[in-house]
Amino acid sequence: MYDTIIIGGGPGGYLAAERLGQAKKKVLLIEAAYLGGTCLNAGCIPTKTLLNSAKRYVHAQEAHKYGLTFTGVSFDWAGIQRWKTEVVEKLRGGLVSQMKRYGVTLVAGRGAIQEAPSGDRPGTVQVALNGGGKEEHTCRTILVSAGSVPALPPIPGIQDNPAVVDSTGLLAIARIPKRLAIIGGGVIGVEFAGLFASLGTQVQVVEMMEEIIPFMDQEQAPLLRGTMKNVQFTLGSRVEEIRQGTVYLVTKEGKRESLEADQVLIAAGRRAVLDTWGAKAGGVDLGPKGIIVDDRMRTNVPGIWAAGDVTGKSLLAHSAYRMAEVAAADILGYLDGIPSKRNRMRYDAVPWAVYGITEAAGVGITEQEAGAKGIPILKATVPMRLSGRFVAENTFAGQGAVKVIADAGSRRILGVHGVGAYASEFIWGGAVLIEQELSIEEVKQLIFPHPTVSELIRDAVWDFA
Repeated sequence: MYDTIIIGGGPGGYLAAERLGQAKKKVLLIEAAYLGGTCLNAGCIPTKTLLNSAKRYVHAQEAHKYGLTFTGVSFDWAGIQRWKTEVVEKLRGGLVSQMKRYGVTLVAGRGAIQEAPSGDRPGTVQVALNGGGKEEHTCRTILVSAGSVPALPPIPGIQDNPAVVDSTGLLAIARIPKRLAIIGGGVIGVEFAGLFASLGTQVQVVEMMEEIIPFMDQEQAPLLRGTMKNVQFTLGSRVEEIRQGTVYLVTKEGKRESLEADQVLIAAGRRAVLDTWGAKAGGVDLGPKGIIVDDRMRTNVPGIWAAGDVTGKSLLAHSAYRMAEVAAADILGYLDGIPSKRNRMRYDAVPWAVYGITEAAGVGITEQEAGAKGIPILKATVPMRLSGRFVAENTFAGQGAVKVIADAGSRRILGVHGVGAYASEFIWGGAVLIEQELSIEEVKQLIFPHPTVSELIRDAVWDFA
């Protein structure tokens, strides 16, 4: 019998397996495809690998502005894809090694709860093995980390249309399309738009909201969009139908239009996987977006926890990591009879990032969210051109800015947002400021390394009176 059976080998599943394995618990990790889940195999890592190649291509084209000269700059899509595959396979191998290191047993198949643990009675999980056949395993606790899949909106013409792909399909294309239509201006849509536009594809993004990345601060989103000058955006528009590569839409003015594309990407977000792992048999309560959990990742069933996208709480790999750590700590407390009191999941300091040719990132609340909550705020925005590092390394010194939001009463930092180079790398600092509830005066005492783009956070804070 296992101490814990984990269903799903994505970031939430494999990290929880590591933590429990480190604590010398007997763990079974069930994954139907490859370890790493969507993030490693069809999301975070392959997209960032492709984007890195695209960025290098763009930088080579602009090299003359830095006093460097290259001739015959070109790219090889097949070579870029080979590099992506090499990176993914190398990281997969690293995960397998980590599982062996911590004594985690791996099973390739699809796991489903047959019976929930109850007191001294063990739980049962059945595995439909990839090679055929089934096997059952018993356990004291279960962690569900079944992940998510691309969401497909009910648009006529999506199904069985060879011109239409989701993000997984677009990652695997053999040839770059001359014209790409992207339905959805969220993180996935914007990243792919930047990638393919930088390689010469004519890209058009259709977004039904009034601005891209709807959760971004409304002063920052236009900055990001403005850096993507070779992408055409159609905002506030609704797609009515897709026929082959023709997208029919209605603009915010009520005008019916169409656009032609060789490939159409549906980038309408993701949805939790709720129908394959035995929710009903386990008696697990589900909400409209995912498994219902508390701040310790407990479900309504004692002995069953959930982590990652399957909860519908925060569909980010780093959120899944933290959920896994919280769940693992609580599972250890359950198994050893020593409840964990410190580890709780908090969502107010979860950073996000867009890894486009120009990056964007944020953490905490936006100015608009503060207004909706009736929180009086102080705000300060400083342009990227005030950073010596940024100006030295970017030919267009006017792009981007860093914005800091603070509570007008307590003067605590409530939000940090940035558009520009390295935004994804320095945003963790904003998360620390919010998590530790630091005030404007306390942040002013911190020393930032110079020259770095992260100094702009300090500069913004010093703009407060």
